[in-house]
Amino acid sequence: MEFSEGENHSGSDRDMLYMLGGAALVLFGTGLILSNPLVRRYLGQQGVGNLVQAALPDFDRYLKLRAM
Repeated sequence: MEFSEGENHSGSDRDMLYMLGGAALVLFGTGLILSNPLVRRYLGQQGVGNLVQAALPDFDRYLKLRAM
């Protein structure tokens, strides 16, 4: 019985490893895309920085509500 419980635990470890590996690949791919000068120029024209600045007060409000 202990052996079968160990297999289930091993399966959940494997699932966690796959999830973390997938997240790392997404992060790496995003970095590759954002390092392209054409993409950076396009995002600079769109004003992504303005969008982030507009979202910060809402994010601060969310954190204050969550801390209550």
